[in-house]
Amino acid sequence: MRYLGKEEIENIAVGAALLGTGGGGDPYIGKLMALQAIEEYGPIKLLSIDEVPEGALIVPSAMMGAPTVMIEKVPSGEEAETAFTALKEHIGQEIYATMPIEAGGVNSLLPLALAAKLGLPVIDADGMGRAFPELQMVTFYLDGVSASPMVLADEKGNNIVLNAINNKWAERLARSATIDMGGSIMLAIYPMTKEQVKESAILDSLSLEEKIGATVRHAKENELAPVQAVLELLGGFELFKGKVADINRATTDGFAKGTAQIVGVEEFSTETCTLFFQNEHLLAKKGEEVLCVTPDLIAVLDTDTGTPITTEGIRYGARCTVIGIPAHKKWRTDIGIETVGPHYFGYDVPYTEVENLQKSKVK
Repeated sequence: MRYLGKEEIENIAVGAALLGTGGGGDPYIGKLMALQAIEEYGPIKLLSIDEVPEGALIVPSAMMGAPTVMIEKVPSGEEAETAFTALKEHIGQEIYATMPIEAGGVNSLLPLALAAKLGLPVIDADGMGRAFPELQMVTFYLDGVSASPMVLADEKGNNIVLNAINNKWAERLARSATIDMGGSIMLAIYPMTKEQVKESAILDSLSLEEKIGATVRHAKENELAPVQAVLELLGGFELFKGKVADINRATTDGFAKGTAQIVGVEEFSTETCTLFFQNEHLLAKKGEEVLCVTPDLIAVLDTDTGTPITTEGIRYGARCTVIGIPAHKKWRTDIGIETVGPHYFGYDVPYTEVENLQKSKVK
């Protein structure tokens, strides 16, 4: 057990933005909310799953919707508390702790703000090890854990208790409600016992995000190459380096969907990289060559500072480096690839591990 203070939050925000593969919501907003919560309520208790009592109830808290909407519709924090309280009353059991549903952007940080306000611990784990756009795209789903009952809450005070027949129906119904509730809402979802979290979650993810942030900060402070430091830490690959030449982005069906074109510099100067995203970056191609594809992680970093760039924040002219990181082994199973692989998102390419796609770069 340890406590998270302001420095840890700053580092987690950087790591969350990187592992979020462009999605998960603006980490800056989540960081400000978490810092404010610490200012008001004190440091946040972070627990490993082994420190949780047997049978304790753990409920992830998360934002659902298009990240682009959040730029103009910033959550107040009341939505998360409303959803949490409504789910506790529906279940009729005290909630022992919360945790992030994904290692990504705002959704790594909003549970921290909620925990500080409610005086609850946070579990050092998440359900993706990265970010994905749909509710069933979690490792809990791979192990048969139900998303229901769940509660959706908006900034107007509305909340909906949802019991779906399966997790894909939970996504479908919640997505429709989210659109009607303004494009983004807060969720209390996937109520689980300690035992379920220990079996199904990706453990120590908040600690990893903190380590990523500390690595980037150390590199910048010591005039080292932050992108290279991240690659060494995560066992990743430099896929492309260049300047953003075009961005095509639209909010459709509750998602931020689009493509980004990056023209190469240095050794990539005669080439162009295309990124395809749905909230998160899902496919990177150089011409017709696949560089990296979901479920492996694709992140866009500022070439000079190593700062992650989100899909809603990517801008024309930005000088960036695209990196690929191997996914957690849970996603590389048959059911994992069926759930979040390229075919699910409509990309007509097979899933090939990034280390095999980039084998010529392995030293």
